[in-house]
This record gives sequence, structure tokens and C-alpha cells, in this order.
Amino acid sequence: MFCTECGEKLTLMFKSDEGLVPYCKQCGEYRFPRFATAVGMVVTNRAKDKILLAKHARQDDYILFAGYVKKGETAEKAVTREFKEETKLDTVKFKYLCSRYHEAKNILMLGFFIIAEDGEPVPDENELESVKWFGLEEALGAVRKDSIAEAFLKNALAEIKKL
Repeated sequence: MFCTECGEKLTLMFKSDEGLVPYCKQCGEYRFPRFATAVGMVVTNRAKDKILLAKHARQDDYILFAGYVKKGETAEKAVTREFKEETKLDTVKFKYLCSRYHEAKNILMLGFFIIAEDGEPVPDENELESVKWFGLEEALGAVRKDSIAEAFLKNALAEIKKL
């Protein structure tokens, strides 16, 4: 890790109430790690009996709808914007569920549960190969095991059962 201000190599230094935190000796400042923020969306229909999943070209597994939170944008705005961009459908209602850090891409993923308006989704051909409605349990079999998508989906299914 390197300082984002001066480029000096960071060392871990103890900071009370924080533990070990990257520290720049050159600047004399703690440098908390920076990472991108994105939203992941478990999408259901109004009847809450189907889950909509997406598939990118050259991928075997289906995935959740997702997208980066743009600078100056709230996570809530990113949810409605990204879903509309990728499917041409509006969001009727959404609820924050949980978060997971995705180390491989240095992203904090914020998981949301979305109820989509009725209608046929039109996949954004620049991003998606296809979109498909799955039964609730069937959707679990379509996403990669031990993935963030599976964790978010399990949380959403528990939410649906409460409703």
C-alpha cells in the first residue's frame, strides 16, 4: 500500500480505538484504505414469487444486477438508475439488506432487495447477454456457490418469507 498523497510506502501503525491503520511517515498521517462502492440488487416481481437474474457474455453463472455508485450519488439513487439502465424497468420499492466487501475487486457491495414494476425486462445489450426470471429456490441454483450473489440472495429470500 502506498500513500495516495505523496506515494510513500505505508506502514501499519497502531491508532487508539482503530487498531492497526496504514500510516504515511512522509506526511505524518494515517491513510485509511479507499475502495469503490457498488450496489448489488436482488430483484423480484410484485407477487414476490420470481427472481430476475442477469447473464454476461462468456459467463456460465447468472448474477445479480449490480453497478457502481457514482461520485456524488447516493446508493439509493444508484439502485434505481442501474436497474433502469440494465432492464428498462422501473423500481417500485427497494430495501437495503446487508453489505459485503469484495476483496478481489476492492469493492464494498451494498445489497438491496428490489420489487420491479410489471413488464418484460429489456437487457442492455452493451452489458448483458440475457435476463431471466427464476423461481425463488431455482434462483439459488443459478448463481455461483459461496459468492456475494448467493449471500445477498439468501438474505432477500429470508426477507420475502417475512412478508
